[in-house]
Amino acid sequence: MNKEETLVHLRNAKKAHITWVQRAHALIEGLPIEKEQVPVGCTECKFGLWFYGEGQALGMIPNMDCLKEIEKLHYELHDIYMKIFKIYFSDDDRSLFSKLFGTRKKISAVNQEVAEEYYHQLKAVSERLVEGIDRLERRLFALQENTFVKLA
Repeated sequence: MNKEETLVHLRNAKKAHITWVQRAHALIEGLPIEKEQVPVGCTECKFGLWFYGEGQALGMIPNMDCLKEIEKLHYELHDIYMKIFKIYFSDDDRSLFSKLFGTRKKISAVNQEVAEEYYHQLKAVSERLVEGIDRLERRLFALQENTFVKLA
């Protein structure tokens, strides 16, 4: 792993996170989003796959305490999304057809408002997460290339 590859992979993971948040928003806006398009688990989304895979090597670099903050925010984000997911995809009050084909259930106006509030929370956490990823990117950019050779 070299510096350029690491930065490219980090940027791709950040883009994947932003897309994930956009899909969560599309779900709330009523667009046809399948539950697989917005994974619930923090190790199932593309950002999480990078972070808990290749990204773990960055923990060997001194002064990368921003990784802990990123992880905390990423968990918090998925915890909030779990609440949204339950509103749209829980098995309560779903028809047999929607259970068989994994489609969303119809939700009440009250639940729609609740989901929108959760989304606002999710968006705020996402913004903080992106700021943390940006800080990580700046730190990695400032490092010497030989730092990355040691991680391989």
